Amino acid sequence: MQDYYGQTMTASYFSGPRTGTGATFLPPLESTMQASYKSYAPPFIVSQSLNLPWKPSVYYRGANKLSPLSQSAPAANPSILSRDDAVYKVPPMMPSNRTALFSKYTPTEWFKSNNTNYRTSDMTRSAAQRLRDENVRIAHETDARTVKTQVESSKNLGQRISDINFWKSELHNEIDEMQKEINDLANWKKRTEHALRETEGPLAIAQECLFSREKRQGIDMVNDAVEKQLLREVDTIKRSQDHLRKMIDRSAAQLSMDRAALHELEKDTADKYRALNIDARSHQLHNNAQGINFHRGVESIDNTVSLPESWAKFTNDNLLRSQRERNASRGLRGDIDSVLQETANDMWTQYNSTNVAFQGRIAESLDARNNLQAHLARVLQEINEMENNIDMLRKAIKDKEAPLQVAQTRLDNRTKRPNVELCRDQPQHRLVREVGEIYETVDVLQNRLRAAEAALQELVRTKSTLEHDLSVKNNSLFIDKEKCMGTRRTYPTTTKLAAYRATP
Repeated sequence: MQDYYGQTMTASYFSGPRTGTGATFLPPLESTMQASYKSYAPPFIVSQSLNLPWKPSVYYRGANKLSPLSQSAPAANPSILSRDDAVYKVPPMMPSNRTALFSKYTPTEWFKSNNTNYRTSDMTRSAAQRLRDENVRIAHETDARTVKTQVESSKNLGQRISDINFWKSELHNEIDEMQKEINDLANWKKRTEHALRETEGPLAIAQECLFSREKRQGIDMVNDAVEKQLLREVDTIKRSQDHLRKMIDRSAAQLSMDRAALHELEKDTADKYRALNIDARSHQLHNNAQGINFHRGVESIDNTVSLPESWAKFTNDNLLRSQRERNASRGLRGDIDSVLQETANDMWTQYNSTNVAFQGRIAESLDARNNLQAHLARVLQEINEMENNIDMLRKAIKDKEAPLQVAQTRLDNRTKRPNVELCRDQPQHRLVREVGEIYETVDVLQNRLRAAEAALQELVRTKSTLEHDLSVKNNSLFIDKEKCMGTRRTYPTTTKLAAYRATP
């Protein structure tokens, strides 16, 4: 470019992005706020040298639009003049047309134009100053409001962190209590199972005693007190086993409920940990922190599923549920203890009652055996005496043979008397009576002998009966005293039945 002052360096500029075409660095404001602010272009970037003196193209563009000289220039290109960013040249000032150039306006118009430009400049500067002051005020207000909002958000996050820490602490305490209760109830369940196993021995003992007493013989196969007590003992043990099984089933169900409540507590605690870490990281963020970035539209996303009231109620409900289950578990442990004590006492009481019946029966059997032995001894002695008596009777009968022979021989000899000598004299009468008396005596002795032999046979049968009964009593005594009472010595103690010993 040439003029009367010589060659100058003009500056060219890159125009800034227009409104709505560039990237927005802040989230969009409200519609009313956005309409109240005008978009602005960033400062122009100088691409060429700034060596003074320089004349920007704006000067020439303005001069061309204001000066009529540019309109009468023959070398002007209309296509170029219509563009805002075109560079216009001042027509050369030649002496031949100098008068024509400066004869269009009067000095009054020149001063008036200057005064108008001055007033316009003052008004524009005043408006610009007012706008600058308003912008500074608004900037300060928005900065203060932004800082206040950020402080309130940080305060709310801090309060939220405190709330989470409080409920997390409550959850930790309840988890510890629940874990301890689960361990205690599991131990009581093991003790109940151990007590149930301990009842198998007494049941086998009672049943074995019943089976052993089935081997009694004869009259001893009696439904005595021992039999009744053994049957009652079997019923008591089976009833105790039913109670223990019910306690085991209740313990298993309660353990499931306790573990379910504990699972909810642990799940809630894990969620609290994650939320606490997220809120703690959010609370630590500041304007100069690393990792902050724009997330467009995130403020319009609402994926929340609870309110502060329902959030606190959810954790509180979990705590209340856990406390209810812990109370039920403690009550169940008390019931288990009562059942263990009751079953142990019932079984031990019935065991003692059965033992007392056994001892009474054994004493009765011993007395009966002793009496049988005494009677058997006397029967044996009587048999011996009866055998001697029979021998004596037989000898007595045999001793009557000679006198009978003598008397009969005499009578036979006297039948041989001749004629009239066959007289029924006194000797004849006496011999006849003698023979009759001897027959009667022999008959009496023979009757006594048969009676003695019958008595001997009865004594022998009695001896056999007594010996058999004695063997029966000995068998019953062996069963009751040796087998049953010997087996019942292995009956568990009350401590084992109540499961107070550690489970192996």
